[in-house]
Amino acid sequence: MKIERLKIQNFRVFKDVQIEDIPALALFVGANGTGKSTLFDVFGFLRDSLQDNVHVAVTRRGGFKEVRSRGASGPITFEVKFREDQGPLVTYLLKVEEQDGRAVVAQEVLRYRRGQSGKPWHFLDFNYGEGTAVTNEVDYGTPNAEMQREPQKLDSPEILAIKGLGQFERFRVVSSFRRLIERWHLSDFHIQAARPSQEAGYAEHLSPEGDNLPLVTQYLFARHPKLFAEILDKMKQRVPGVTKVEATETVDGRLVLRFQDGSFRDPFIARYVSDGTIKMFAYLILLHDPSPHPLLCIEEPENQLYPTLLGELVEEFRDYARRGGQVMASTHSPDLLNAAEVGEVYWLEKRDGYTTVVRAKEDAQVCALVEAGDSLGALWKQGLLGGAGL
Repeated sequence: MKIERLKIQNFRVFKDVQIEDIPALALFVGANGTGKSTLFDVFGFLRDSLQDNVHVAVTRRGGFKEVRSRGASGPITFEVKFREDQGPLVTYLLKVEEQDGRAVVAQEVLRYRRGQSGKPWHFLDFNYGEGTAVTNEVDYGTPNAEMQREPQKLDSPEILAIKGLGQFERFRVVSSFRRLIERWHLSDFHIQAARPSQEAGYAEHLSPEGDNLPLVTQYLFARHPKLFAEILDKMKQRVPGVTKVEATETVDGRLVLRFQDGSFRDPFIARYVSDGTIKMFAYLILLHDPSPHPLLCIEEPENQLYPTLLGELVEEFRDYARRGGQVMASTHSPDLLNAAEVGEVYWLEKRDGYTTVVRAKEDAQVCALVEAGDSLGALWKQGLLGGAGL
């Protein structure tokens, strides 16, 4: 899946923003307070709304008055356009309003378009907990096929229809989109969470906080030895001295990470190695997941990493995207931007209290300076990417 377009209205600092033609790797820069974390929280809001409901998602963020843009009167609106496996462009629209002191789904639509000019099929069309869903999806794309809609009513207008109907395989498109959202990964990695020992168990994918790093290490070592060998080889290249990484079980049934330095006979357990070593290893585990997440969001990946490693990290991001994922990252690092292409970079800038998003390749001055040999990192430091600078 690749998200191609994102429209946000009345969500905190984003009163009316459209991000078009989003590439497989998108890097966002901007001064503190311009909304980089809020941009990624759009995906967190959708995921929380799916896992629980829109009222819970709004309440976790301080309530409707805090979530809706200051001075706005309309609904909080998200429109996501995405494409899966070279298929048709899919649009998901969600509008959230407040009703009797609780957040509710005012409108929810999931639609395809048949060809470039065909009439779109609304596979799902709901308002305030009631609506219709298409039941003859197998006929989609068949010339002159007519949609067969089935009326549905949810238990509450706070529940997303993709949650209620996505449980049923006969609503295949809805179910597929639900699974995509469930697999979005919003990284909130904490070094200290990844250091402690872990109760023995099983995990295939790194958690957002990274607290199951030993379990995933053990899984990759046992089930994907060639992939784990590739990860270890990259660790040897990027962290001088590291020759081996393993997850070992203690006598009380817990797992600990051990890093072997070739200069010493005995390995070091995770709590004694540097923050940068832990974080680089965690990123390699995340980015070499055998089943890439359809969307991976990472805030300021440069923290704790040596600047010379950031160019290689950008290449890892691109490789992850080539294997089927999509990466969005925020950054303040000139070194990371120096490894980026102009079409991969956006900047966030506040105007009149609200944030705008500009793609670097749409700025003629920036493009001319890059073509003349200037690096994006240098332009960022000079304040030419949205006037923020360092």
